[in-house]
Amino acid sequence: MLAWIVINLIVFLVVMIITGLIIPQILLIAFRKNLFDDIDARKIHHGTIPRLGGIAFFPAILFSIMLMFGIGRMYVPGYIVEVIPTTVTGFFFIICAVIILYLVGIADDLVGVKYRAKFIAQILASLLVVAGGIYMDNLHGFMGLHNLPLAIAVLFTILLMVFITNAINLIDGIDGLASGLSAIACVFYGGIFFLKGYYMFSMIAFATLGAMVPFFYYNVFGNVRKHSKIFMGDTGALTIGLILSALSIRITRIEDAVYSYNMAVAAFAPLIIPCFDVVRVYIHRLKAHHNPFLPDKIHIHHKLLALGLKPRYAMPAIVAASFLVALINYWLSIYINITALFAFDLAMWLLTNMALSRLIRRREICMGKKLYE
Repeated sequence: MLAWIVINLIVFLVVMIITGLIIPQILLIAFRKNLFDDIDARKIHHGTIPRLGGIAFFPAILFSIMLMFGIGRMYVPGYIVEVIPTTVTGFFFIICAVIILYLVGIADDLVGVKYRAKFIAQILASLLVVAGGIYMDNLHGFMGLHNLPLAIAVLFTILLMVFITNAINLIDGIDGLASGLSAIACVFYGGIFFLKGYYMFSMIAFATLGAMVPFFYYNVFGNVRKHSKIFMGDTGALTIGLILSALSIRITRIEDAVYSYNMAVAAFAPLIIPCFDVVRVYIHRLKAHHNPFLPDKIHIHHKLLALGLKPRYAMPAIVAASFLVALINYWLSIYINITALFAFDLAMWLLTNMALSRLIRRREICMGKKLYE
């Protein structure tokens, strides 16, 4: 176990260093070639900012993991024996799936890709993950259900992966939010996999965390005037979204232990805020007779901005809330049925949004103008 702690730490540091070295080069190329994020009515940023930061994620993650494969094979006793039987097949299929969305994301960030094409790519990527043996065939007691027939499990997994991937993509609306929420999920997933003995997947989680740290710095603390600020773009959001969705699905295949947290809760609790938010946004768009797949300004972070919070305060508030929600869910899942826990989470989400909406309306009345659509 000590060897795996060292391996995870090295992977985290290697990815962090590589990403930190690549991002300045991406910034340099973006400014030389005028590759910037378009500014429109729904964007809250000002100035020319590249949106190609996500290009650094996948190469850095893959390089570090492949490097540790080689080092582990040569110097860590039992490394291959521990890894190959349970995780390598799924890992390779995840890599193939990520490559698809990585390329689609690059194309979208450079020339634009229609949302229908992106959905098709997400479905194909999800199919690859399922082909690698990673699918959700157990609901762990949700709505009284446990084992699912294979056909239903496969279909449900594909829908769930596409949903989570888009949730991460759509929550990327203010500096540091998508990367901050993703980092929180990586910490929980890495810890769970490590404690349960799934060291290969813990390495993937900590490698992804390593990519989030330097990007978070450039995204949040970068200076537009000094050309040091960058967005992850669809390349980063789709890549990270798929990795998190695959890791969450893999966690559900770990058997529940007696007197331990529910594995379905462990899988999805760190993603509650982005997942609940995207459902609320889709419903809002449909009620307003808008295309549910086109962007707007009605996400949870837009509500906080409408209340007068600046992005640098709204972001840590949402990230901290996500961390606390995950912790509370892990703890309650030991004592409360998963269905009741889901109902509790949903009720808290609805009450929070209702409270925010009332506060926004009061502020709109006081200021005499519309602050939130």
